[in-house]
Amino acid sequence: MATSQNAKIPQSQRMFDAATHKLDVWSIFTPANVPKDAINLGQGFMNWSPPDWITKANQEVLDENVMAHHYSHPRGRPRLLNAISKFYSSQFDNLEGRELKHEEIVVTAGANGGMFAALLAHCEPGSEVICIEPYFDQYYASIHFQGAKPVFVPLHPPEGEGIKDGSEWTLNIEEFRKAFTSKTKAVIINTPHNPVGKVFTREELTEISKVCIEKNVLVIADEVYDCMVYDNKKHVRIATLPGMWERTLTVGSAGKSFACTGWRIGWLIGPSQLTSATLAAHSRIVFCTNSPMQEAVAIGLEQAKERRFFEDQLEAYTERRDILTSYFDQIGLPYTKPEGSYFLLVDVSKVKVPEDYPLPESCQGRGKDFRFCWWIAQELKVVGIPPSEFYCEEHVNIGERFARFAFCKDPELLHAAGKRLLKLKEYL
Repeated sequence: MATSQNAKIPQSQRMFDAATHKLDVWSIFTPANVPKDAINLGQGFMNWSPPDWITKANQEVLDENVMAHHYSHPRGRPRLLNAISKFYSSQFDNLEGRELKHEEIVVTAGANGGMFAALLAHCEPGSEVICIEPYFDQYYASIHFQGAKPVFVPLHPPEGEGIKDGSEWTLNIEEFRKAFTSKTKAVIINTPHNPVGKVFTREELTEISKVCIEKNVLVIADEVYDCMVYDNKKHVRIATLPGMWERTLTVGSAGKSFACTGWRIGWLIGPSQLTSATLAAHSRIVFCTNSPMQEAVAIGLEQAKERRFFEDQLEAYTERRDILTSYFDQIGLPYTKPEGSYFLLVDVSKVKVPEDYPLPESCQGRGKDFRFCWWIAQELKVVGIPPSEFYCEEHVNIGERFARFAFCKDPELLHAAGKRLLKLKEYL
């Protein structure tokens, strides 16, 4: 990616602070840079369409309702606001039986657009935002674009060999507390967690919430994988804990929930002061969100319970998770068994990648996991993502022994990828 610090019209300093002058991991491991027949387990998009009961019903709406093709209210289409309220109100038990009001919801251009708007609405230049590592890389740029500064606190991986559980990745609450300064404005909490697959427990979130209340900060709760929690684990919403509703924006995603990542429909739920401020920022960025797809998401939420959609989807994801882990069991590589999300974090430190294997300039000077992921993409024709991209420079060493693989793919594709990955046994 070309830089323009010395161009006639230079980029702003914030672009460089946000590292947009460097190739990001998604651009490096794009289909254009790997063999045409490579299997992409890197990016978290599905290789199937949303349910036809949504798309067919939505087409009827679009045929009959002219206004579904035009501007929506910036807060969201009334049908979708109603559907979100009816579907999610019972999950916020602190509402004491009442339904979410429209002013406690804002529909956004994807979850990422909503988080950007929330940061824009609440951060000042020089503010600090605490991120727990590994973090979704969009956080980094979104924070810098406000003139703010990300501050990083790592999850500590479990020690010892063998298969681990997402719960074994731990946050040191004292490290978390020490990260706060007088400039701290917000904290981003991601649970279920990408890429670790950790689902934070009520006890862990209670400790986090105590610090956030004491320090009086905004909490952005990135809960986009809330419908993918395995093995009877329980997803706890931090906004439901004592003293947290009034300071928390809970982020949801239709793309993750209904296998429609290109629809770009997300939402934030929280007290009206926080959602209204976010709306004020969001409406100056995009004015309103994709109208036809808002109707489709509303249909999905309206019918999900009667169709047992999320229950069936969870069973399907569990099957997919177990297919992918079975191949790493055969290879003999340990991994973190995810409690949530659709990513598998594999410890690849035992794999001996040929030291003289040529790397593109974009992978040089980065974590060891870039070498591994580039090598398997080119030679085994399976794409994974190097998670050191989701760490600050000081903590790259934590992430570089792993590789992330997405299992939001058809079973047949996962089996095909697994068979290719079996060749790793020759390099242990």
